[in-house]
Amino acid sequence: MQTYRLGKTGPEVSAIGLGCMGMSGMYGPSDRAESIATIHAALDAGVNLLDTGDFYGMGHNEMLIGEALKGRRRENAIISVKFGALRDPAGGWGGIDARPVAVKNFLAYSLQRLGVDYIDIYRPARLDPNVPIEDTVGTIADLVKSGYVRHIGLSEVGAETIRRAAAVAPIVDLQIEYSLISRGIEEKILPATRELGISITAYGVLSRGLISGHWQKGQAATGDFRAYSPRFQDGNIDQNLALVEKLREIAEAKSVSVAQIAIAWVAAKGKDIVPLIGARRRDRLTEALGSRAVDLSADDFEAIERAVPKGAAAGGRYPEQMLQHMDSEK
Repeated sequence: MQTYRLGKTGPEVSAIGLGCMGMSGMYGPSDRAESIATIHAALDAGVNLLDTGDFYGMGHNEMLIGEALKGRRRENAIISVKFGALRDPAGGWGGIDARPVAVKNFLAYSLQRLGVDYIDIYRPARLDPNVPIEDTVGTIADLVKSGYVRHIGLSEVGAETIRRAAAVAPIVDLQIEYSLISRGIEEKILPATRELGISITAYGVLSRGLISGHWQKGQAATGDFRAYSPRFQDGNIDQNLALVEKLREIAEAKSVSVAQIAIAWVAAKGKDIVPLIGARRRDRLTEALGSRAVDLSADDFEAIERAVPKGAAAGGRYPEQMLQHMDSEK
């Protein structure tokens, strides 16, 4: 597995990371044993970057990863944790808390659930509008000095916030959605991270399965985030799946899968971009890893652009009320 350094001072991570959120109910029920087997298969294949959030399944995801890492060498896994998202008992969204005292509190619980004594990359899940980013990053920097955290990351913030954060302490990566149908970072955010030497860990490279080549209309079950996601709704889903069929023609001509084309496109955008694959099963992981062998030519890129031009997707990547609170969308 090829590796890249995150940012100027970050860890060496695999060219593909494993996003573990879907193993904790975000996309409907998942199989615990299969989830752990998938994490093991990823580590055995050289995938060392494991991404999670302390609010995924209200702690379930961290405990799952902790269980999967038992008996394994701690240094073989780069654990990336997002914090700050507040939930109510019904799983509802309660905003963001990134106050210094809250940062330390969230970290204490994450260390316990994961069963580790340090976290490799720690990042606020979203910008807290009530707390200067300098205060949040400064607190994490203190935790780095204390040995509880190794590196600082950001998530879903805009160029101005990135610059302010980087002025306080080294930032190794920005985690943000980036895919064939979510290219918003290209205008301002990606130029800023490249200027500052900050890597991108790209989630949603398959747009929550929409452009995986496996999704079928009406597939989302109760409790699945996609049941509420605009791009999966009537009025949008048909147009979006039509884009997938155009992409399928390109994939079949190269004897690869649609998912592999979509992942390879993101990976080819730069060595400073690491795709996070949300595989919940070993077969999906194997398919994703196969994208590393997909070589996209200039002609391929032109064909992909014709099939899925920028801005072609119908619907936003999140419901409008959520986008209004995302710094990366401002």
